[in-house]
Amino acid sequence: MSGFDLDYSEVKEFGVEDGTYEVVIGNSKQDTFEHSGLDYIQFDFIIRNDIKDQRFSNAHIFYRIFPSKKDGKYPKGMLYGVAKAAGLPNHTHFDSLDDYFDKLYHKPLLVTVKNEEWESKGKSGKNLNVKAMKTTNFPEVGHAFKTADKASDPFERTDNDVNISDSDLPF
Repeated sequence: MSGFDLDYSEVKEFGVEDGTYEVVIGNSKQDTFEHSGLDYIQFDFIIRNDIKDQRFSNAHIFYRIFPSKKDGKYPKGMLYGVAKAAGLPNHTHFDSLDDYFDKLYHKPLLVTVKNEEWESKGKSGKNLNVKAMKTTNFPEVGHAFKTADKASDPFERTDNDVNISDSDLPF
């Protein structure tokens, strides 16, 4: 492999600044935190790359919904709010949570986010939190996705050899 020269003009910004962004829903899932055992639903909002002059295109914003501590059920209002902002018709029927996720896949919406600091049990950090969701201003989605199939696994074992040459590397 040949060498390379450092060029700070090519540095990409990390993180997403506070603001309002046109996004498209990527993968959504129900999962459990390994350490705490706490269940949650997570939406992966991808900042659209088909909106001219929108900063942070292709960055991911993760939105989580947690079950109520009172009854252990997910708040319907929050789940319905995502569907409403994504433009699903009122009274749409879902056969399951997976059906709900499938119907939201690649739907556009407008989100407002804010970076907020937190502190708990002697630890602290910063989270990017979704503060509002609305219907998109650009319903026609021209976003170029990195992968066409949400079920594809780049690490899936196949019988095909993978050949990577120096010209395939990003630097």
